Amino acid sequence: MNAPRVFETGEVPADARLPTNFGEFRIRVFHEEDTGQDHVALLLGDMSGPDPVPVRVHSECLTGDAFGSLRCDCGAQLDSALMKIQEFGWGCLVYLRQEGRGIGLHAKIQAYNLQDRGADTMEANLMLGHPADARNYGIASEVLGSLGIEKVSLMTNNPDKVEQLRNHGINVVERVPLVVGVGEGNIGYLSTKVDKMGHRISEESLGRK
Repeated sequence: MNAPRVFETGEVPADARLPTNFGEFRIRVFHEEDTGQDHVALLLGDMSGPDPVPVRVHSECLTGDAFGSLRCDCGAQLDSALMKIQEFGWGCLVYLRQEGRGIGLHAKIQAYNLQDRGADTMEANLMLGHPADARNYGIASEVLGSLGIEKVSLMTNNPDKVEQLRNHGINVVERVPLVVGVGEGNIGYLSTKVDKMGHRISEESLGRK
């Protein structure tokens, strides 16, 4: 995989101040040569440490992040991560253009259709001929490396994300659970992630105890 580069037009870098509802960040754009996708890092404070940097690596979810869908917990996780970074006073959110666990928006909505007919989230992807999870976090490690971030405190429930980042040279010092947005509309979705994909969400959080 080619290393990403900061997407630039002439002499003007894609690096700017970004006021948000969660506080002010800096936004930087990184271009992935292999896919042509632009990924984003939202930054607060100095990334040099020495403590592990609070980091959230978040894959794009148009329905959850932009439209507030309750079929997943993505939008709630995004909001919570940004709030936590502000509470910590520093940190980084890497936003990856990997819609639908890497299968794209069109296939993701097709998978929703199959879920409406009774398939679970993993079965639907497989029925469409896609992997259960096609995401690759190598690009996230490249972005973090470009920012000088080597040691991270990673906000995630997904052990595969931890393993992939470690395999790409990022020192994940600890995994910080990010269990938010659990509701009636996504209990089945979250249960599948726990039971079939190894995500770390407590039975109590899922209402199963």
